Amino acid sequence: MDTLKINYKSIYYPPGGILMWIIIFLELITFGMAIVVFAFYASEQPELFHHSRMQLNSTFGAINTVFLLTSGFFMANAVHEFKENNLKKSSLYFKLTMLGGMFFLILKSVEYYHKIEAGITPETNVFFTFYWLLTAFHLVHVIMGLVILIWTNYGMMKKKSDTGVEDIEACAAFWHMCDLIWLLLFPVLYLIF
Repeated sequence: MDTLKINYKSIYYPPGGILMWIIIFLELITFGMAIVVFAFYASEQPELFHHSRMQLNSTFGAINTVFLLTSGFFMANAVHEFKENNLKKSSLYFKLTMLGGMFFLILKSVEYYHKIEAGITPETNVFFTFYWLLTAFHLVHVIMGLVILIWTNYGMMKKKSDTGVEDIEACAAFWHMCDLIWLLLFPVLYLIF
């Protein structure tokens, strides 16, 4: 009977809570639909998409991938340390996660600056419309993720903290969603077309 309760609880109460997972699935569906439409337009205009992709800096994209994956690793460690009741170490991993997110934002800002300086805007062509919309929408998620990380880390370190495992796992789930979305966007925008 205890095993049945554990399985029942894990299905209806996933790490971070069911609401967080509903949000994650909706976000993934939104990005997924945009990528499908992007692929459709790419099949209609392959030369334009290839030429446009060649104007992206894939090195910046790869470095940003490393920043986000490394920050995801630190986030997983933050959850583990919190569960072990090692709040100082968990907080350190939260800060390292935030540092990876900040590096991502800085490098993406440099990339945006170079695009604007070169006159590449959402109006340049359909490829760059998708590039700007998808990467900016992802950037908003990273910024929201950083706000959630800061807020959760602050709450966790208060003397009379009511931050629980569910809060930490919800924070981690959102951050990993940002990683996953970038892992979809990076090859589609920078490598394939």
